Amino acid sequence: MCCSKTCWLIAGSVVGGLLAILGGVLFPVGDLLVESTIEKEVVIEKGTIAYDNWVKPGSEVYRQFWIFHVANPDAIINGGKPLLQQKGPYTYLVRDLEKSNITQLGNTVSFYQPNQATFQRHMSIGPEETNYTVLNLAVAAVPALIDAPLLIDTLIRTTNSSLFQERSVKEFLWGYRCPFLAEIPDQIMPDKNIGVFYPYNGTSDGPYIVFNGKEDISKVAIIDKYMGESSLSYWNDTYCDMINGTDGASFPPFVGKKDRLFFFSSEICRSMYGEFEKEYTLKGIKIYRFVVPSLVHASPLINPDNHCYCTELVLSRNCTGAGVLDLQKCQGGKPIYISLPHFMHASDFIMDMVDGLSPNKEEHETFVDVEPITGFTMHFAKRLQVNVMFQKNERITLFSKLPRETLLPVLWLNETAIIDDESVKMFKSAVTVPLTVLEVMQILLICLGSVMFLACSIALCVRSSKKKKGIRFALVLSKGKVFKGAFNAVLTG
Repeated sequence: MCCSKTCWLIAGSVVGGLLAILGGVLFPVGDLLVESTIEKEVVIEKGTIAYDNWVKPGSEVYRQFWIFHVANPDAIINGGKPLLQQKGPYTYLVRDLEKSNITQLGNTVSFYQPNQATFQRHMSIGPEETNYTVLNLAVAAVPALIDAPLLIDTLIRTTNSSLFQERSVKEFLWGYRCPFLAEIPDQIMPDKNIGVFYPYNGTSDGPYIVFNGKEDISKVAIIDKYMGESSLSYWNDTYCDMINGTDGASFPPFVGKKDRLFFFSSEICRSMYGEFEKEYTLKGIKIYRFVVPSLVHASPLINPDNHCYCTELVLSRNCTGAGVLDLQKCQGGKPIYISLPHFMHASDFIMDMVDGLSPNKEEHETFVDVEPITGFTMHFAKRLQVNVMFQKNERITLFSKLPRETLLPVLWLNETAIIDDESVKMFKSAVTVPLTVLEVMQILLICLGSVMFLACSIALCVRSSKKKKGIRFALVLSKGKVFKGAFNAVLTG
């Protein structure tokens, strides 16, 4: 057994080197361990971290609505430009029901998303019974649905209807029985109710079939089929009819800054994507923000990929306009158009159709904030504006003095959620803390091992150097004594 200082220093060097090597080995091994754990926990299957939050969002999801009050209805009917005043927000809790009819199908899972909206008075500027002057949706839309101008003109006069009317927020959003529609024969239009989102409460979106990630984690949460189909049929084009990405609630894990995050929205009947904008910390969690770029809303002249979304040549100025999506085909012929709030990224001629709008990036862009390792969405804001187009029609008295066409914003919404504090604690304990501990261990082992190795190695070198110097000194001293003895012998001899 070695008890000398040299042996201890050698042992210290060996141990330090081994610790440093172990710390270095932990980097690739740790990455493999993390990857394996994440791949298990993000699978959409009972017992995983992802599953419960997938069935029902752990954080509350709200829809905020801003209604566009029409300040000059009479002037518009006589050919004037609409003057709009934004009123809101009126806030509703949505997505608070669990997904229904969940069925595992091998490497996919099917489900329906129930729709429900519950008014939140404390998050709104007033009660939902508040009245505003808004577009008469039925009168504005019927000319595009029924080619019978004389009948429409007669019904408008008979019911004393106008292009604008007083309606409560609740009626305007979720539906009311319309006196004008009540006079249209049932065989032409059987449902006499109308509202921007009618019907909504008590309905479901779907069915969806998404990949659960069991066989390929890179596909987890990506939509395979919607309503039994793997593509849409609205745009008559393979590219535009593609159903790409997830529903935006989560994405496949290990998200990179150069990735495009694709998501599909049934409300706008198309897929979109977000591009990386910035990295920041949200409640102690590293986040990547992805923003829908202006290129997604650009005209086909700027972005040729958008050529198949142009289906209406009048409003789009022969497909040279930007910022507006025609939804007539996926809304049963209703003249509904979607844009970003306040016509952000829209062409100037569209902006010039109305007064009272003021687009800005902070309030009106759509973004999704993703935790990059798991792909979980921690914060998002989906902003959309609903617009209705009406046109001049000489054979309908009420429409005879209107401009050639007017795209009128009726409301815009912000569907948003942010991870709550309880979910933050759960996520940190399950993901962030283990990753931090592993990272600290890696760095600690490398630093401690390197310090031990260097300290012991330097001490050994110093000790070895001192020994060599001592031996040389002893030899010199010994030679000196011999020389001195010989010299003295010569002198005395």
